[in-house]
Amino acid sequence: MYIRKHTIFPEEFPEAWASDWGEDEFGLWMAFTYKGVRQAFRWCEPGTFLMGSPENEPERESFGNDETQHQVTLTKGFWIADTTVTQALWEVVMGDNPSHFKGEELPVEKINWKEAQAFIAKMNGLKAELKLCLPTEAQWEYACRAASTAPFCWGDQIDSTMVNFDGNYPYNNGSPSEYREQTIAVKELYCNDWGLYQMHGNVWEWCQDRVGDYPAEPVIDPQGPESGDSRVLRGGSWDRHGRYCRSAHRSLHDPSYRYDSFGFRLVRGHELQSVRSVRAGQQPAGSHAGGARGGQTGDGLRGGKEPKGMLDRFKDLMK
Repeated sequence: MYIRKHTIFPEEFPEAWASDWGEDEFGLWMAFTYKGVRQAFRWCEPGTFLMGSPENEPERESFGNDETQHQVTLTKGFWIADTTVTQALWEVVMGDNPSHFKGEELPVEKINWKEAQAFIAKMNGLKAELKLCLPTEAQWEYACRAASTAPFCWGDQIDSTMVNFDGNYPYNNGSPSEYREQTIAVKELYCNDWGLYQMHGNVWEWCQDRVGDYPAEPVIDPQGPESGDSRVLRGGSWDRHGRYCRSAHRSLHDPSYRYDSFGFRLVRGHELQSVRSVRAGQQPAGSHAGGARGGQTGDGLRGGKEPKGMLDRFKDLMK
């Protein structure tokens, strides 16, 4: 049985806003509950990985959006939602449901980048300690891969039992499989080794970054270009071919554009800062994890003083 063991822990666990928390085979998790709707987050510790795709990866981008493989170091740990935002959560926060395909546990879609930011701003206004945001493109791929270097988090191939995509167009000469022609519930298919659901397929996921070419040299905490019109989308979707669901594939669109395959996933805890390159022979800066201190709020977001010694007990158990 797969069991993930953390080596770097958050500074604070659980945080005071959490309605429930724990540890399982995928690592540490915390959740908030707002007006009866729950959203869980998984701990991603700092680390280094290869972002992009090798030149010999089948069906990689040979023109258009750059997939140059390069080393990325993320010096800060972060919490990422285990699913995309559901229609249930969107509706209790925003009071409407713009989605084409209706269902409480389906991902909210027909959301543009600006509307995702409006949702995040409203949630942070209700509970600033959540520190919600969109993932950077590097955070998204780091979490999607879950330590994999293959085209997909599970390996070299997918079918519709694993990913919701247009199975009439399989990846790299794979066998055709089901084309559902719509979104499915956010936890209907398998999660990756870090406990994250449907990073491949179902809906494209907006990232914080503007679109730009990758560097060839190693970088630390990349945030994308400082200027530009388009924003990054990742993961592929229910109506796209298998190749677009690869971990390294990058799409882009104007931040005001919405479609019934565009959704988003929440992240908490990263701070925007300038990208740094790693010079030859230089070691990345020391890794550390950030945490937020909780407060008091209503509507089911837990407040008050957090339990003492919980993180220390988890560290003891992991030894």
